[in-house]
Amino acid sequence: MLFGIGAYVLWGLLPLYFFILMPAGAVEIVANRVVWSLLFCALLITVTRSWRILAAALRDRQVFGSLALAAFLIAVNWLTYTYGVTTGQAVETSLGYYINPLVSVLLGVFVLKERLRPLQWAAVGIGFVAVGVLTCSYGQLPWIALTLAVSFGLYGFVKKRVGPKVDAVTSLSVETMVLAPLAAVAMVVLGASGNSTLTSQGAGHFWLLVASGVITAVPLVFFGASARRLPMTTIGLLQYFAPVLQFLVALLVFGETMTPERWLGFGVVWLALLLLTLDMLGTARRNSLARKAALHPAG
Repeated sequence: MLFGIGAYVLWGLLPLYFFILMPAGAVEIVANRVVWSLLFCALLITVTRSWRILAAALRDRQVFGSLALAAFLIAVNWLTYTYGVTTGQAVETSLGYYINPLVSVLLGVFVLKERLRPLQWAAVGIGFVAVGVLTCSYGQLPWIALTLAVSFGLYGFVKKRVGPKVDAVTSLSVETMVLAPLAAVAMVVLGASGNSTLTSQGAGHFWLLVASGVITAVPLVFFGASARRLPMTTIGLLQYFAPVLQFLVALLVFGETMTPERWLGFGVVWLALLLLTLDMLGTARRNSLARKAALHPAG
């Protein structure tokens, strides 16, 4: 439980880290995040003596292909999220992670051909109403939130399919290996054009950017440790820690404004999430009772 809470709290406070990295932009932050994460993962793999596991993942075409796709999706997610935070739109980034559970439900319907239960249908319908309300409030589609929700929903779907074959550190290592060449090129181009802040903002800024490797990898390791030990219902409830903290940071620290229309839109989203949570808890309870009945049949 502590590992899970730690992971989502760290993710929820991530906007504060991006804020202190300014004037670095989204591309520079993500490029550094990829490069230094790869070095940190190499250190972790060396300490845990997991090079054989990494080599096996690289040789398995299905695993490598899935992780390469996951790398592309998480790059889109990181760039969009960092752009939103560094341009004063942290409230909308939190909205993306509120919407994410609804996207996961839709993926279950359209990709896995799952049947929705009544409360899930109600939550999805209310979610569409919320997007409509927020579109009217923003004067356009909340594209940052929708991009974050869809990219992370697809990322989670891909990782779930390959999850049993690789652990969190191996998975992150492969993903950063795929992205590292592009990230290195971006850092070189930024440096050559005079737009890099890595060495121009002092030693403190330099080491804060280098620390992005640790800040990226640690919550993922925490999440992996909790996911192996906790029921999926508990993980599903813990995931709300991150957008709640992001939302509070945006309002209380960054001083972003919320119009009455946006409060209404967020309220509709929270209603949809409440229905999803009630459905999840009800399903978990029914499954638990069914398992008990199977283990202790009457008579």
